[in-house]
Amino acid sequence: MLANPDSGRLHCPNPSQFLNPNRPKCFRFPNCPRSPCFPSKSKFCNLSLLLPRQTGKKGLAIRALSESGGVSTSGGPQGYPQPYSVKIPVGDRHILVETGHIGRQASASVTVTDGETIIYTSVCLADTPSEPSDFFPLSVHYQERFSAAGRTSGGFFKREGRAKDHEVLICRLIDRPLRPTMLNGFYHETQILSWVLSYDGLHSPDSLAVTAAGIAVALSEVPNSKTVAGVRIGLVGDKFIVNPTTKEMEDSELDLLVAGTDNAILMIEGYCDFLTEEKLLQAVEVGQDAIQAICNEVEALVKKCGKPKMLDAIKLPPPELYNHVEEIAGDELIRALQIKDKIPRRKALLSLEGEVLTILTEKGYVSKDAALVGSETIPDIFEDEEEDEEVVVDGEVDEGDVHIKPSSRKSTPLFFSEVDVKLVFKEVTSKFLRRRIVEGGRRSDGRTPYEIRPINSKCGLLPRAHGSALFTRGETQSLAVVTLGDKQMAQRVDNLVDVDEWKRFYLQYTFPPSCVGEVGRNGAPSRREIGHGMLAERALEPILPSEDDFPYTIRVESTITESNGSSSMASVCGGCLALQDAGVPIKSSIVGIAMGMVLETEEFGGNGAPLILSDITGSEDASGDMDFKWLQVAGNEDGVTAFQMDIKVSGITLPVMREALLQAKDGRKHIIAEMLKCSSPPSRSLSKYAPLIHIMKVNPEKVNLIIGSGGKKVKSIIEESGVDTIDTQEDGIVRITSRDLSSIEKAKAIITNLTMVPSVGDIFRNCEIKSIVPYGVFVEIAPGREGLCHISELSSEWLAKAEDAVKVGEHIDVKLIEVNEKGQLRLSRKALLPDTDAENASSKQPTGDSNDVASQETSDKGSTKEIISTPKRDLAGELPQKKFIRRLVSAAKDRPNINEDKTKKSSKVVSSVSSKDENTLVNGEANIG
Repeated sequence: MLANPDSGRLHCPNPSQFLNPNRPKCFRFPNCPRSPCFPSKSKFCNLSLLLPRQTGKKGLAIRALSESGGVSTSGGPQGYPQPYSVKIPVGDRHILVETGHIGRQASASVTVTDGETIIYTSVCLADTPSEPSDFFPLSVHYQERFSAAGRTSGGFFKREGRAKDHEVLICRLIDRPLRPTMLNGFYHETQILSWVLSYDGLHSPDSLAVTAAGIAVALSEVPNSKTVAGVRIGLVGDKFIVNPTTKEMEDSELDLLVAGTDNAILMIEGYCDFLTEEKLLQAVEVGQDAIQAICNEVEALVKKCGKPKMLDAIKLPPPELYNHVEEIAGDELIRALQIKDKIPRRKALLSLEGEVLTILTEKGYVSKDAALVGSETIPDIFEDEEEDEEVVVDGEVDEGDVHIKPSSRKSTPLFFSEVDVKLVFKEVTSKFLRRRIVEGGRRSDGRTPYEIRPINSKCGLLPRAHGSALFTRGETQSLAVVTLGDKQMAQRVDNLVDVDEWKRFYLQYTFPPSCVGEVGRNGAPSRREIGHGMLAERALEPILPSEDDFPYTIRVESTITESNGSSSMASVCGGCLALQDAGVPIKSSIVGIAMGMVLETEEFGGNGAPLILSDITGSEDASGDMDFKWLQVAGNEDGVTAFQMDIKVSGITLPVMREALLQAKDGRKHIIAEMLKCSSPPSRSLSKYAPLIHIMKVNPEKVNLIIGSGGKKVKSIIEESGVDTIDTQEDGIVRITSRDLSSIEKAKAIITNLTMVPSVGDIFRNCEIKSIVPYGVFVEIAPGREGLCHISELSSEWLAKAEDAVKVGEHIDVKLIEVNEKGQLRLSRKALLPDTDAENASSKQPTGDSNDVASQETSDKGSTKEIISTPKRDLAGELPQKKFIRRLVSAAKDRPNINEDKTKKSSKVVSSVSSKDENTLVNGEANIG
């Protein structure tokens, strides 16, 4: 149904059908005798018919209309925000922020433009709150539209579907800095949607998406404490660059994304090549200055067109409840937090929480049947009984135009709810844990703030895997497995620009519910698993050898078998050991450590300085909703390769971060020393089950000969030699992968013969006649290489036709006498036949010249012995280096019949190899041609 723009009321061409007094009453409001419903099968009442006709009475409109606070545009719908644009300086350029142009029905929406890259972000929230919990109901979705770069999806369905890994990572980048700014007690489900509408390939969308989300939240009704923005920092030479372009990032030593507010840092994620802690702090400082400038501009924008915050929707537990919980559980809570092992401590805390609920329920403070505290409201229809039924026009009901009013439910409010008790119990537990650390100087497992948990590691525990390691630190354990393969095992990445981007190294992280002793979901990787896996992958990447030195694709799997604190950093340590066990020549050892922190130490008798904790456990992270931080650092004694920071309060300053990084460096030194004590040390050699890769170089013009028409030739080489794969490149690099050395040698010989460049005077033995034509025969001198032996070169006598001397399938010896401009070969059999006069004069000995042939006699069984083409020696008796030596790949016992199968003759093919074989396994070149 469509609203009449003149009257603002709904109309229908035939209102009498809704005025039947015999119509059934509305199912939801049975006491309302004049609540007509549509005569359809739908069970929902048509609320649009129940609007009051008199405008004098006040009804409660939906939130989008009553609380928008925006100014309507000229000619636009009333209540929508006025379009507004502002340019904000970022680094050496400006970004354009626009709001009120598109997505006006959302709580807030913005488009942010950098160059020709455009991000559209919207924020919406539910009209009714969800159940209270300790986790803010925020969901973030980021998607890169292929149309943004003028492309379509490479998959079968030409539509964007499930989020790709890098999109999930950007979702996490948006979520992590925003969540700490959300106020406690706000339970309206909030959703942030972000799309890349245009991408120029030069300005990265990820940091732009963080800023766009922060601006959208600041403009929306969601109550948050501070405006959030994000920037990327690069390091080219000695210069830090804010939001560098993709071309500048190619030369950057640092890839750092910083997010924060105008006075604090909220999130850091960075990867570098062994930069020092001081360099990292300088980069963070540059990023903080850029973020501060953005936030100041956004604050001015919010004052002009931001919506009022829903502060009245915040519901916090009653303050009296904290005193009740502390009185009931105080002494027992202290004893439970002293339990060192994770599972017994968790069970003790759960049991204690249940006891607190039971006691409060017995005292009449809590009823488990109550879902909410205090009076609740239900939507009721606001209608004047004296008014006639509303008239509507044809169309559909727009639920956004329904006016409702709150009606108080007649129920006696309870003092506390069960959910509030659980939330308060968790906060009290956190408080007691911090007090124990600050006052007693000991943590739950008895360690000091600087102490690292016991470390134990073992390599080679999986005999069939190419490399394996089990790394254990306290109650955190990672089983790391390395698999080596060829290029076909590489991971394809489908992104906005590069259609064929392949990763030769990737780490996959798995966190099953069994690692924490629980029953849970076990399926596709979660966002957490993707994020932690990428952190460990980027930490290990700088220590890998180049593809030229180690041409393998490397896959690392980290399965967390136990978890009690920073399993991603355990994946770094276990992955490093597994790489060494697989024989990967890494540059150095890499380890990771997680840091924690207690800020407000004065409350518990401290000196006010932050207390930094090394190698924190799960309870110290999960219980630290107010003061604990999460800083993870990976690297070696000299520098850092990856670091990530997530916090749970309003921010952290640079001096505190400097102290944490330096303490983390001491922790890395200790862990590296412990890893050197590995009980079963890594083998540092290739496993016998790992594939062998042989690299050879051929003439780039001959690559097509290896591939053949439609790939038929390379398939036949693989089938004949028994190798796994043969990969060719346009520059002439050929990679042969196999499980055994003999197969590689066979494939290498075939490719060598196929791509060789013969020279005039070369002699080829035992070559098969492939076809006969009126003017001669075509002879295969090597697999896939044929030459013409003219009829005049078949015999020393005159021949009327070639069939008089030879037949198809017969094997003959030929000599190369000419190579024309097109590369076609002209062969001669006659040049190798003995002279007739020399045969008749048996007393004569053959005179040697440059084309003499030293022939080996054939035995009675017809076996062919080795035949060499011996060029004339110089005065010093040395062979000229430019000549080739011909050798049979293998000699047959019986000379094949012309009718025998072709596969039995393949071993007769003559291999052409240089006088100095330059082929090497794994890495090497064979300069052929």
